[in-house]
Amino acid sequence: MYETNEPFRQPILLVEDSHEDCEAILRALRKTGVANAVNHCADGDEALDYLYRRGKHGDAPRPGVILLDLNLPGTDGRQVLATIKRDAQLKRIPVIVLTTSTDERDVEGCYRDGANSYIRKPVDLAGFMTAVQRLKDYWFEIVILPRCAAPAS
Repeated sequence: MYETNEPFRQPILLVEDSHEDCEAILRALRKTGVANAVNHCADGDEALDYLYRRGKHGDAPRPGVILLDLNLPGTDGRQVLATIKRDAQLKRIPVIVLTTSTDERDVEGCYRDGANSYIRKPVDLAGFMTAVQRLKDYWFEIVILPRCAAPAS
């Protein structure tokens, strides 16, 4: 049975290639009181290695939520999202697209491919803090999430 007042404690996977945006997201998560472990992947290929526990990520914990940038080097975020949502063991992990893109094709494509939310990164620090606070309030306090998926074989 899922308890509605049980705090969300599963790790967060942050997939972000911009060092500055990564630092801003981590700082905002800490300032808003998110105590979850945050694991960072700098590109789409590393994110897939993490999720499939390959190479240096052989013992990676299954994330409870994925924060995914779209414009990544190598395998981009659109491809990462499509791969996650086609995989039986990964598809139930909520994917929150966190990107600068407001292109309607990106919004439509991400929702078509199974994104759970699409959030445009604000350009100023105050807006960024507000966005992360709302993300935290909704995804980590209101929503009841499934327990971590079983490890991939």
